[in-house]
Amino acid sequence: MIVSIAVYYRIIRPLLKSIGGIFLFCLVSCSVEKYIPEGEALYTGAELETEVLTDDKIDDFKKVKTELNTLMQPKPNSSFLGMRLGLYFHYKAQREHPGFLNKWLNKKIGEEPVYFSDTNIQRIEDLILNRLDNRGFFYSDVASEIDSTAKYAKVKYTASLPKPYTLEQYQLEKDSLPIYNAIAETLAESPIKKGSRFDLTLMKFERERIDNSLKQKGYYNFNPDFLIFEADTNQYDNRKFDLYLRLKKQVPQKSVIPYVIDSITVYPTYSIADTIQRAVPVTEGNIQFVQDEEFFKPKRLAPYILIDKGQRYNAQLARLTSNRLSAIGSYKYVNIQFNEKDTTAVKEGPGLLNAELYLSPLTKRSLRTELQAVTKSNGFAGPGISVAYSNRNLFKGGETLSIVGNFSYATQLSGGNSQNLSSIGGGLKTDLTIPRLIPFSPRSFKYAVPKTKVGLGVDFLNRSKLYTLTSFNTSFGYTWNANRFVYHTLNPISVNYVNLTNTTEEFDAILDKNPYLKQSFEQQFIAGLNYTFTYNELVDEDKTHPIFISTSLDVAGNTLNLVSGSKNTVFGLEYAQYARADVDLRYYLRWAKEQALISRVYAGWGIPYGNSNTLPFIKQFFSGGPYSVRAFKIRSLGPGTFTSESEDDRTTFFDQSGNLSLEANLEYRFPIWSYLKGALFADAGNVWLTYEPEVSDDETPEGIAFNDRLREEGKFGKDWAKQLGVGVGFGLRVDIQSFVIRLDLASPVRVPYLPEGERGRIPFFDGGPNNFVFNFAIGYPF
Repeated sequence: MIVSIAVYYRIIRPLLKSIGGIFLFCLVSCSVEKYIPEGEALYTGAELETEVLTDDKIDDFKKVKTELNTLMQPKPNSSFLGMRLGLYFHYKAQREHPGFLNKWLNKKIGEEPVYFSDTNIQRIEDLILNRLDNRGFFYSDVASEIDSTAKYAKVKYTASLPKPYTLEQYQLEKDSLPIYNAIAETLAESPIKKGSRFDLTLMKFERERIDNSLKQKGYYNFNPDFLIFEADTNQYDNRKFDLYLRLKKQVPQKSVIPYVIDSITVYPTYSIADTIQRAVPVTEGNIQFVQDEEFFKPKRLAPYILIDKGQRYNAQLARLTSNRLSAIGSYKYVNIQFNEKDTTAVKEGPGLLNAELYLSPLTKRSLRTELQAVTKSNGFAGPGISVAYSNRNLFKGGETLSIVGNFSYATQLSGGNSQNLSSIGGGLKTDLTIPRLIPFSPRSFKYAVPKTKVGLGVDFLNRSKLYTLTSFNTSFGYTWNANRFVYHTLNPISVNYVNLTNTTEEFDAILDKNPYLKQSFEQQFIAGLNYTFTYNELVDEDKTHPIFISTSLDVAGNTLNLVSGSKNTVFGLEYAQYARADVDLRYYLRWAKEQALISRVYAGWGIPYGNSNTLPFIKQFFSGGPYSVRAFKIRSLGPGTFTSESEDDRTTFFDQSGNLSLEANLEYRFPIWSYLKGALFADAGNVWLTYEPEVSDDETPEGIAFNDRLREEGKFGKDWAKQLGVGVGFGLRVDIQSFVIRLDLASPVRVPYLPEGERGRIPFFDGGPNNFVFNFAIGYPF
């Protein structure tokens, strides 16, 4: 206790005094009162108080108060802890010799002064009354009170709200026009119900809703302004009203008749310079195609068009058709126009429309070369090159052929036993994307047409002094959007073959010491299916609370097991059997300009069974690195409290993986200047084993001992939360039109492989040279 008191008086109290003195100095030195002109008072804002003169519950009253508060104009100058820094530097910059620093700060954060003379109290009172009338609070009262000193002034508004008017009945005043029947059909979905408060905004929404519905029923020339509401309060004396809906008088005849599609013409190779008077049209079904030479086969393009001859005009089908044509991947823009035929003699309809679709193709072939500089968290760095070739509309049906080749060289820059290691890697991948779901018709899907994707690839990696790894993969599957937010990927055929060759004695020794790792390399043939579901609200940039959910399922070996019977090989190769699933949940809280708080939870679990004792190496989970727990190097966490006993980083890279992964992240992103962004983050996670690694009869004593330690330290149990690796850090990002270069510096807060009781540390201070982990990456971590 004596020590604590001494520390307080000798260290903490003087420090608090110093901080208080600095704050007081800033408060005094940044005061703007002396700069306020004579005869003016600085406006410090407005306050609104609402008084409801009824005991009845009022629906959405919080929303009404929020709307009223937006009327408190003008906005006063911003302040922080009583200091108006923006206004201060504006005043300083107006001096005869402001100096470079004051001019620069004024440009960045300066604010023009807002004086009390800039306010119009009467106008604000009128606006408040108007909004209350629009929300059903008729005959409200608004008063204002000015609170001022010699240099400052603010306003307090008080609004007294009576009981609002509520709806008794809502009905359509019909006559003989057919459009009234179409309007009546929409009223069943109306948000205006008995008991609803009078709300002008809701009525505007109702008009737009009805207009949107009519646009799907052929009423091409209708406009929401043609509808009018009339409220009648004469039937009641208790603040209730009846609402009547009808068409305005003298609505144009063409606006109240439905239209049908009379003809459809498609121009598959349209450009702005086109005269459209070129080739003889080719007819496919009820659609005419006009193109000089066949660029896109009409029989392939026609199923994407949901508009049909004789069909009533439907705005939704027109939008979906545009989306479907754009999604093919062969066109840079799609323009659909509807032209009316003469309807002067038409009284009750239908009118006639000609639909014309103008499609502007993308460049058929493209070649892109990228020079790359790669740095990895395990210490490897070096140059690389990637060449990508694309051929769009390959077979005149929207097919896209993509061929990507890459080559890289990297060397180990870290010291110790890992120095002078190098790796040479490369690969060739070919994808053929067919914009239809073979063998189904594109018309079976309304929102977007699924794509069939066939892939074939080969990759190799030669790690000096260790091994050569060659892998072949092929897949056949489908991708499609169910709606704006939902995306599916299904690969019913997915085959991987991994061949480990040219292993050195050094690497063979690593495998002999690690039976778990050795088994994961033995099963080289992986054949199965995988499915991914994604729900992504980030595509809506106006949404302030978007969420992202992605989950996938990967199952391998079951079909091969049926085919091979009792054998555990196919084509002479031992195949893997496992089930693996994961889920990625993210919540984004956006506010102000480019500011966001993102929280993420990830979990993955893989189970080997049947023919397998372990998950294949490429299917295991690992933790640490630039897209995981950034305060730890890649693959340096887990499983559990396990860590490699060797000082050689090469073994660490392989040993530390598991079949269960849990991870959580929190990141605050904010703008700094132009394309430069900043971030503060915290990560937590690890991997574990949920089964006990098996040891064969021929294993070495070192291998048996290794498995015993892995079984003890890596198994998932009730103390899993104490085994999480935790880190914090900050980062800089250069974000140029969605291309992001990311630099993150992180430091551990909790290190799970240290002895219990010694795992916690102060980030950026404890831990010596291992306390800083630098991550360089492309793209955001999530």
